[in-house]
Amino acid sequence: MMNDLKTTVIQSDLYWEQPDANLAMFEEKIWKIDQPTDVIVLPEMFSTGFTMNVKNMAEPMHSRTYRWMAQMARQTKAVVMGSYIVQDGAAYYNRFMAVRPDGSYEKYDKRHLFGLAGEDKDLSPGTGRSIIEVKGWKILPLICYDLRFPVWSRSVRMDQQLYEYEVVMYVASWPKPRIHSWDTLLKARAVENIAYSIGVNRIGQDANGYEYVGHSAVYDFLGQPLTELHEEAGMATTTLSWDMLQTFRDRFPFQADADRFSLD
Repeated sequence: MMNDLKTTVIQSDLYWEQPDANLAMFEEKIWKIDQPTDVIVLPEMFSTGFTMNVKNMAEPMHSRTYRWMAQMARQTKAVVMGSYIVQDGAAYYNRFMAVRPDGSYEKYDKRHLFGLAGEDKDLSPGTGRSIIEVKGWKILPLICYDLRFPVWSRSVRMDQQLYEYEVVMYVASWPKPRIHSWDTLLKARAVENIAYSIGVNRIGQDANGYEYVGHSAVYDFLGQPLTELHEEAGMATTTLSWDMLQTFRDRFPFQADADRFSLD
């Protein structure tokens, strides 16, 4: 029998281009988590805010933010997740990192860069998806603008299995004027993939004048909210039920009728 999965989402304002301040702030929040958890999720570019000052804000792999994530993971015995700007060789990425208590990690580089904000100017797009396994659960990590592209989020039917993952997870800096789309698409990703959908967004205003109102949430496979953080700073730990998900999938095997396709 598979264990349930406990996920903690943290919704916060960010200090603009101040990694040390952001890491200190999130460390304080993490230490206020009042129960054991398996996964801790932070917003997109949680150490800097959604800045296009890429070359000045980027870090090499295994540098400050990675080491901090590893420390938090080791101390909490949870997998710590979130994205920040990474320089990898000559390229720069908006990289989702999932760091385990033993310091090992999985990564995903944002595929769909937000051209309207110039994200594609200095950052390189990712070339593939990643699956993160925690306690036997498979999690698909994605970043912000990826949410608008359902094919990239689709649970691909395999020959030996109907479902590629149990949880689809988005970290984001999603602005207030389009927050209804965020709410709607998070629910849609849950329903169409028969999976839990988690979205972690920031709040506050950045140095470019963009306002963010959070709406971080956890939805079940029916698109029903299990956790909603609305527009205030806060955090919440949610238990995802393996048995409830599998019971529904067994009773309603919609994925058996899904179109077969591959992702390039």
